[in-house]
Amino acid sequence: MPESIAVSVKNVSKQFDNVEVLRDINLTVEKGTVVSILGSSGSGKSTLLRCMNWLEQPDRGEIHIGGQRLGIDEQRGRAMSHRQLAKIRERVGMVFQSFNLWPHLTVQQNVSEALLRVKGMKRDEANAMAMQQLEKVGMAHKADVYPITLSGGQKQRVAIARSLAMSPEVILFDEPTSALDPELVNEVLGVMKALAAEGYTMVVVTHEMDFARQVSNEVVFWRRDC
Repeated sequence: MPESIAVSVKNVSKQFDNVEVLRDINLTVEKGTVVSILGSSGSGKSTLLRCMNWLEQPDRGEIHIGGQRLGIDEQRGRAMSHRQLAKIRERVGMVFQSFNLWPHLTVQQNVSEALLRVKGMKRDEANAMAMQQLEKVGMAHKADVYPITLSGGQKQRVAIARSLAMSPEVILFDEPTSALDPELVNEVLGVMKALAAEGYTMVVVTHEMDFARQVSNEVVFWRRDC
């Protein structure tokens, strides 16, 4: 597989309770590009993203991240161990529409926690990295507050900072603005536009047509029968 490919999805299919959600899906994402996926609700877009970081396992097909196949240790011809899978999943960031912040942790702690537990960083190093990413999304001034005090747009910016802190090769965005009031959408899209300008590889499920047109290198229009 060419080194320029960040994500490769080949003939991926997925069913839930005998309902086919994905059928023979193919998608290629080049490094440093933004691919936006638009389509009706319930058409399987979010399921595809969840397969791309193994939150859901496809029934058929292959997904490669940076040339490495998810779920399969191809050298040994067997399923990946939990450790192997965790290692490759570190390379894929995910931003959810529901933020998924820990309410009992401060903003800074929400960003630094994975650095401590997953990356094994020392606390001072993790805190410094957290502040760096919070600065990038314009949330450093809220480092010591708890999520309950934040607006939806602010929560989503913290969630983006948390993903960035792990230094992912690709970031998946699952409807990142759908849970926001209209007046808060632009602050999140502004952060995402800045990330695109910096060359981050992004796959974005969205209803924001203007964002997709302005920022994306490729726009995929998704139909239920595809």
